[in-house]
Amino acid sequence: MIAVCAIWGLSPLYYGLLAHVPSDQVLAHRGVWALALFLPIAALRGDLGALCRLLGDGRQRLPLMTASAAIAANWFLFILATAIDRVTESSLGYYIFPLMSVAVGAAVLGERLSFRQWAAVGLAVAAVVVLGAGLGALPWISLGLALTMTLYALMKRYIAAGPLVSVTAEAVWIAPASLVWIVWSGSYGHDAATWALLVGMGPITAIPLMLFSFAAQRVSMGLQGFLMYLNPTIQGAVAVMILNEALTGWHMIAFPLIWAALFLYSVEAVRKARAPVAPAP
Repeated sequence: MIAVCAIWGLSPLYYGLLAHVPSDQVLAHRGVWALALFLPIAALRGDLGALCRLLGDGRQRLPLMTASAAIAANWFLFILATAIDRVTESSLGYYIFPLMSVAVGAAVLGERLSFRQWAAVGLAVAAVVVLGAGLGALPWISLGLALTMTLYALMKRYIAAGPLVSVTAEAVWIAPASLVWIVWSGSYGHDAATWALLVGMGPITAIPLMLFSFAAQRVSMGLQGFLMYLNPTIQGAVAVMILNEALTGWHMIAFPLIWAALFLYSVEAVRKARAPVAPAP
């Protein structure tokens, strides 16, 4: 799980090497090369039958298409943030994501929130308002990343398949349009180094997802949630210390508000995990 967060957190350095390629073309190549790696892995695992059943299930089509669109939009915003030197905003987005998920769980799924959880959501909203008012514009990349990840996580609840099969099915939906876009936009006249980086997005996408699937079966949910904060923390450090992005006074107010919200959220998650389960009547 630590390796997953390290790969995701350091990935802005990789995508920064592709800053000379338009973000829409980078996204298209990511969709194609991710599928090129996922399919052989699914075949080696004997998952092609399950993949075909999932793709042919009419009841699964809407959540699968929505999840595919959400993760593609999330990829695009992340790639764009790297290209326009807004990795600090992408870091904030991945901090906001779990808190937005809590709010959506209450609004859409009818999940009941405790006082600490409502306080955490309130602090996250305050952070966004402070940053938006201070910078004169809403942090739309942060909000977009958090919203697309929340929608993706929500749709995954309705997809009846294992993690590798479901992400492969999502790549099947994304790749055809990606390939058409590559051909239409002429995104194939690159030098050898650029081609190597574009093809390398297959492993960069697939490896952490496979590691996550492996770790998720062996690590408690509470520890997973805690470790996942390493991703935006590493992203933020990369943005400021390596990419030399500016950290304004407004960021220095917003980030502590988010950290306080995540602290409350984590305390409540631990409390619920340790609470005794009432015996069945």
